[in-house]
Amino acid sequence: MTEIEQLLEKVAEEARNTRPWGWPSLPDPVDTASVSRAEATLGFPLPALLTALYLRIGDGGFGPEYGLLPLLEGSPSGEPAAVPQYLANRKSGRKDPDWPWPEGVLPISHWGCGMYACVDCRSLGGTVLLFEPNADEADHAWYVDAPDLATWLRTWLDRNGWYEESHDDTDMAPWPEFRIRTAAPQAS
Repeated sequence: MTEIEQLLEKVAEEARNTRPWGWPSLPDPVDTASVSRAEATLGFPLPALLTALYLRIGDGGFGPEYGLLPLLEGSPSGEPAAVPQYLANRKSGRKDPDWPWPEGVLPISHWGCGMYACVDCRSLGGTVLLFEPNADEADHAWYVDAPDLATWLRTWLDRNGWYEESHDDTDMAPWPEFRIRTAAPQAS
């Protein structure tokens, strides 16, 4: 069994046994047509591990804090879905050029207070970023939470994330690609 398969099994077990706030039960996984529709709407492919989470475990409702966002349609707790939230963020970034939303950065989990965990779908392995809109300016609102989605999931499973009460090191490196990735006119 590969390391990713083992990780998916651990995530599935945790997903069956815990429920983030507002989720009465684990939703059914999505089908491949939903993933294809999401990718067509976004204009870019999802990282393989993120696709596997949606296809094999559930359409959101598991993961740290409020859990993974559903892919296309909102949650029972009123959380938005990942794809519509991405489109809304890109649109609002065009209206306010001081706060652009980078192309290919999909919000996957809401932390509250406007904060999101996001996957950089253009990076190898899906770098997980923290978007913290309570910063003074957009340049200081993007941080690298994990070098890839697998590491982010392992951190959650090990209860070692910055969001855990027992964790006292909350220093994250700023995302160095923010200005590079938002310098071109936004199209989506």
